[in-house]
Amino acid sequence: MVEGTVWAGFPSPAADFAVKRCDLNDLMVTHPAATFFWHVRGTSMVDAGISDGDLLVVNRALAPQHMDVVVAEVDGEFTVKHFCCKGGAVSLRAANPTFPPLLLKEGQTLTICGVVTYTVRKMRP
Repeated sequence: MVEGTVWAGFPSPAADFAVKRCDLNDLMVTHPAATFFWHVRGTSMVDAGISDGDLLVVNRALAPQHMDVVVAEVDGEFTVKHFCCKGGAVSLRAANPTFPPLLLKEGQTLTICGVVTYTVRKMRP
């Protein structure tokens, strides 16, 4: 792990400042028994910075709050969306204007599988 931050503007010889080995589990997993990883397929969350092929870090120990990104199961189908809870009404909203909100209807089942805490994107094949 390199101490400090990196500026996205000019190169820096960061190797000279390496302090310790970095374990991404230490950085991204706060509840190991309640954390899982999930690959994303689709484009409904691109405006939230989540792209097709990204890896989500999902924490089941967190209670979802309004506008958290969550993995949800709706009638047996899994999806990643913004969790919206206003006035007791719950909906799931995409972060792409071409996808309509998912408004739950009478008889539908919704299970929040966990809150997305990180995304990991592969930048090179």
